[in-house]
Parts: sequence; C-alpha cells; structure tokens
Amino acid sequence: MNIIGPDALVFGVDDVDACSQYLTDYGLTPAGDGRFEALDGTCVVIRAADDPRLPPAIGPAPSIREIVYGVGDAATLEAIAAELSKDREVRRGEGGSVHADDDSGFHLSFALTIRRPYTAPADLTNAPGHPPQRGPNLLGINWDMKVEPRTLSHVVLFVPNMEQAEAFYVSRLGFRLTDKFIGVGPFLRPAGTQDHHTLFLIQTPPFMKGVEHFTFHLGSGTEVLLAGTQFEAKGYTTFWGPGRHYLGSNWFWYFNSPLGCHVEYDADMDLHDDTWEARHRPPGADNSQLFLFTAREKWFPSGPPPKGGAH
Repeated sequence: MNIIGPDALVFGVDDVDACSQYLTDYGLTPAGDGRFEALDGTCVVIRAADDPRLPPAIGPAPSIREIVYGVGDAATLEAIAAELSKDREVRRGEGGSVHADDDSGFHLSFALTIRRPYTAPADLTNAPGHPPQRGPNLLGINWDMKVEPRTLSHVVLFVPNMEQAEAFYVSRLGFRLTDKFIGVGPFLRPAGTQDHHTLFLIQTPPFMKGVEHFTFHLGSGTEVLLAGTQFEAKGYTTFWGPGRHYLGSNWFWYFNSPLGCHVEYDADMDLHDDTWEARHRPPGADNSQLFLFTAREKWFPSGPPPKGGAH
C-alpha cells in the first residue's frame, strides 16, 4: 500500500488561542480554519474540543482526535477500504477518503496526499577531504537565517498493547518494522517512504492512551539548534534536548506544549529500504540518544564560564 505518512494531525483543545500561537511561533504557517502548515502543506489542525466536526475524543482535552495519512494513489484508498472493512466499520468521505479506527481506538483517515513541491535551502557543509559545498564568501549561518518546518515527520502514540498495535499497522496496512525498543515499542514506516519511522508506539497503561509527541523535519542539525534557540527565546520550555538519537540518527529538540503532548524539531533522519534488518535494543539512555546537550544562555569567554562549565 502506497501510504506516504501522516499528512495532518487533528487536535481538540481547550485553549485554541494558546495552541494557535504556539504552532505559529513553532514556525508553521496559519492557513485558515485552524490549519497550520509546513512548506509541503502537511499540517496540524486545531479545533475547540466541542467542535462537532471532530471524531469522538479518546481522552480529556487537549488530545489528538484524528490522524490523517496521505496516500499516493486512488488504488491504495480502495485497498485500505477493502482490508479494514473485513472486521471494522469503514466510512467513505470527500474525495474517496477512508475513515476507520485502529486496534487501539485512534481515529484514522486516509486520503490522497496533500503534499506539494517546495523549495528550501540545502544544508551546505564544508568538510576537509571533499569538494567545498559553500564557496568563498558564502556564510554557513547568519543572524537573518530563516528556519521553516518542511514536512510532518512522525507521530508517537501511547498504546495499551504495543504488540497488537504493531501487528495492525504491519499486517493490515503494510508498514515495516525498522527498529524496536524491547518491551517498549516499535519504530514503523509505511511503504510510501524510506524515512526511518513515521510512527513510534509506546506501551503504556490504558489510561495514558494518546500522543507523546509529534515533529516536523527541518533542514539540518544547525536548523534544529537555531529553531530551538529561537523558540526558547519566545518563552517556551524544553522537555528534552537538544541532542541526536541513536535509532534513526535524527537530531532532536523537544518542547512542552499546550496541545496535551510534546512537540519536537527534528532533522537528518536515516532512510531505509526493504533490505534493512530491524535492530532490537533494550530501552535506556545509551540506546535513546548518542549525545545530549543542555541549552544555556549565550556567554563570551571574557571571564569564568557559567556554572557547570561551558557547552
């Protein structure tokens, strides 16, 4: 099945204004009717928790109400509808979209992808031993450098039975296992992308069912550090990072949010094809990140370093 990845995440929230400001400050572009878009059109949709257009809630607001997956062709929509209708209710919507619940109770929608072409600057890195990527007098970073989320990367779900949830996405929708934290959960990618994962599942008690975090891809590790620094300067608080994951290799920086979950910046994720053999690793700090930094205020080495040393 040519499922590309999540095109939209729809939230029901109790403070629409705070969530809207947060997503705008994060770098998404307001597009009307609660939509906040990345460069390729993938988006987060914010609605009041009592909005009648939303599917039923799986928990108290704020919470995820629907995950919209983009597919590459109409044949995939028909294949999904045929497969899921074997054992659950399937609704058809506008443009042939397919609506159904997964085995954990999350509301899913499948539609022809909304992703559009876009242009964004490349990460031009000069490395000794290779031809220069930036020629003379071209700066690697400057005060006016703009960082924009490029595409919706992945979503992480708390599920009450991660083995059952994994089986649904793999057996019914053609996702592939790329890596797995033993006893915790799998990293999964659909057939329409080579990204290390667009979905990660975490085993939790049933009362915790919901979203742990979502993230949009940026253009480089430099962009993650710059975006996170700018986001902190606007008053938002770090949850985890900055750093670089081991499984997937992506740079990360997670922030607290008013959406009922964490929100991440990420960049430079591994790509895998069908020859990749999934790694199974025990959970823990060493397997979660290769390195981790602590952000602190800028300083100039004209006196003693900040308490705790310079980073």
